[in-house]
Amino acid sequence: MMRAMYSGVAGLRTHQTRMDVIGNNIANVNTVAFKSQSMTFAELMYQTTQNASGPNATTGTGGINARQIGLGVKTAAINTNIATEGASQTTNNPFDIRITGDAFFIVYDGSETFFTRDGSFYVDAVGNLVMTSNGYNVMGWLPDPDNPNNIVETDVQKLVIMSPENMTYEPEATSLAHISGIIDKNDTNVTSDDGKQINLQLYDSLGYSYTAKFALKSSEKEGVYGLELKELVDEDNNVVPLVDANGNAVDVGFSSNVPLDRPGSVSLGTGYNWDTNGTQLFSPDDPNTPVFNVGEAEHINLATTDADALKAQQALADAYGVDSVQDLTELVIQYDVDQDGKPEGEMTVWELITNTPNQDYTHTNVPAGGTATQVTNEPPKTTMQKVALAIAKAADPTVQQAPTLDTILANIDYDREIIQGHTLNYDPANGLFVGVDGNSDTFNLDLSSIIVNTPMGTSNFENIVVDVTATNMWNNSGASTVAATNGDAEGLGTGRRVGEMSGISIQTDGKIYATYDNGQTKLLGQIAVAEFANPSGLEKEGDNLYSDTLNSGEFDGVGVNITANGGYMNTGILEMSNVDLAAEFTEMITTQRGFQANSRIITVSDTLLEELVNLKR
Repeated sequence: MMRAMYSGVAGLRTHQTRMDVIGNNIANVNTVAFKSQSMTFAELMYQTTQNASGPNATTGTGGINARQIGLGVKTAAINTNIATEGASQTTNNPFDIRITGDAFFIVYDGSETFFTRDGSFYVDAVGNLVMTSNGYNVMGWLPDPDNPNNIVETDVQKLVIMSPENMTYEPEATSLAHISGIIDKNDTNVTSDDGKQINLQLYDSLGYSYTAKFALKSSEKEGVYGLELKELVDEDNNVVPLVDANGNAVDVGFSSNVPLDRPGSVSLGTGYNWDTNGTQLFSPDDPNTPVFNVGEAEHINLATTDADALKAQQALADAYGVDSVQDLTELVIQYDVDQDGKPEGEMTVWELITNTPNQDYTHTNVPAGGTATQVTNEPPKTTMQKVALAIAKAADPTVQQAPTLDTILANIDYDREIIQGHTLNYDPANGLFVGVDGNSDTFNLDLSSIIVNTPMGTSNFENIVVDVTATNMWNNSGASTVAATNGDAEGLGTGRRVGEMSGISIQTDGKIYATYDNGQTKLLGQIAVAEFANPSGLEKEGDNLYSDTLNSGEFDGVGVNITANGGYMNTGILEMSNVDLAAEFTEMITTQRGFQANSRIITVSDTLLEELVNLKR
């Protein structure tokens, strides 16, 4: 009877343990990522009163089974139902993360590493990603310093995602741009003196924004358009003066801001006359005394200081209605260009200015108020170079060498405007883009010669290459759609201002990205996870934490990418407890009945003992 009583006690204790497990499960029915436990029973031990014996052939008796009396029950195992995932709870908190799969988050308390399915995280005061419940650091990997878009999967370390350097995104200067759209030759904006305005937003290396204002203008040659940079303004619409590499102020633009508005022909003023040989010029004030004599070479020396020579030069300029002989020289150079950009037949006035009569030149008398007669022969290169040298000397008497003929012609536009930079060229037959500056091998404009320096000295601009291949000269009902955009067609080289962090997102693979208000994103790190051969072998530590054991498999310190074995992470969602209340209540009922039955063993055994004691009265 005593044995039965103690068996009942063992049963009570074991069922109480089972009730403790059930109670813990029910208590944690709303605990984040809690994994329920279950308990199994085992026989405690047996007292053998008679051993088993086998059959005896000699005596003819059979075998006898052993006689054993059980002494109760014990706890065989308490298992954690770790493989069953709990339901999802939506929180919309971007730092709440649910793991799908068998992996665990890796957290660190400063001395020990733990594992958890509880993905309730937040960012602490210094930018660390930590557990909400206890502040343990969430562990993962950081980007490669040499390649910030790649993660280095080394030993895990704490994820400092809101460090001071991550709160902003560095600015970048614009290095690429593209112009696209249709140029309609009948667009009145393009054919006007001001041209069609095209704006291009630019950034310097400090992140300051500028607007380059261009003017697209047609020329006298079909399919040829000039592009002028009218001005560069800052964010406050203040004009930014530019300087050259030597710090000297330069005109803004591909072409002169002040078009040379010259007439299309060179005409004598009313009352002026050349003699029949075209060597002497007479004014209306004195028809007998020439105001200019071709034979006097010093009269066209623009660098002269001789008073008589200067007076004669001015008389010649007055006769043709310009301010100076230098203006007249420029006018002749511009006027004397055909549609192919090469000098046509020269005018008599050319001889007058250069003072280099040539036997190949023929000229006729220019009547009063008439126009200088063009001749059929092209002037030699040396003649144009002499004129260019004379113009250069007028500005700087120390100049000794004239520009080459190619340089002279490159600076002549078809609409009699001096071009300092580029022209856009199109095939008149099909309107397709041909090239830049008449070169079919050049498809980009280089702004580096224009927007490179500021009055402060060293430029904060990058060299800016503009792709113009996506433009065409087509009919578009008189409306041009050509426009400029910073960056290439794929969005590279756009430049940007400094960006402030505007949000953080965590991808399904655990990668953490920051977004910035300048449109950029930055990879901040990746949450690593741990996987175990026997996750049920993990030891519960409280606070929703587990530690590894010899039976679970040890953590290697590196972790794995959650997607390696098909798992993934969801943000704004937490994993709920996997406790099944229906099952727990059922287990509670059976446990209660078992407890009651065991208590009856004790009470009945006590009654029997009482009867035994009562045998002696």
